[in-house]
Amino acid sequence: MQKALFDEYQRLQTGESTRAVAYLRLRRALQNLMDAGVLRPGQALPSERDLANLLDLSRVTIRKALAGLIEAGLLVQRQGAGTFVAERILRQFSRLTSFTDDLRERGLNPQVKFLERTVGEVTPEESMALNLSPGSGVVRMYRLRHVDGSPIAIERTLVPYSLLPDPDSVTTSLYEALEAYGNRPKRALQRLRAVALDEEAARHLELPVGSPGLLVERRAFLDDGRVVESTRSYYRGDAYDFVAELQSE
Repeated sequence: MQKALFDEYQRLQTGESTRAVAYLRLRRALQNLMDAGVLRPGQALPSERDLANLLDLSRVTIRKALAGLIEAGLLVQRQGAGTFVAERILRQFSRLTSFTDDLRERGLNPQVKFLERTVGEVTPEESMALNLSPGSGVVRMYRLRHVDGSPIAIERTLVPYSLLPDPDSVTTSLYEALEAYGNRPKRALQRLRAVALDEEAARHLELPVGSPGLLVERRAFLDDGRVVESTRSYYRGDAYDFVAELQSE
């Protein structure tokens, strides 16, 4: 990895020899290696001293370059352990999968903490979201999602009680529980937008109030058109990427 970093840093020296921009070259070199997969999620970087010796830069310059990538959420520092490539999670917009499915496919360990799990009579607003008649039953779940012990997302989910008669059957994956009843979603409409995290979301995600986040709203449907899920999720903006494959006609 050190040779790859040295070569990439040298390649970016396009006539610029002043150390005033050296930290920007180093920042770009590291990001290019991450984009190319040379630096992988969870991989440790060399120490500041080793980087300084490798590139003939001051430790102040090294620290400034790393700080920009840490602020952008691409690197993380662990007290007493060093600096690591952040474990960013990619989620496909083109496939209807659960949070748990996404993480397991990437070899990660998803966990969930239930903050609320209740059954009640649908409210007028919930009736609109789920296309339910007044008086129908609804399952309400409020879940904090973790990956390897770190909070990643917080979700409020509504499911018709008729499609999930035992809410306690949901352990980690809602879709696995729905599948057991023959009610796994077949399609969904999803909307994403950038937000500043409010006090409640920031507290659960262990971030300062106003930190960047992603709000994802999803309505999922069965083959017959019934709404099986309405979920409103807040994701950490520094740990999650949503990607979509686009094709021309």
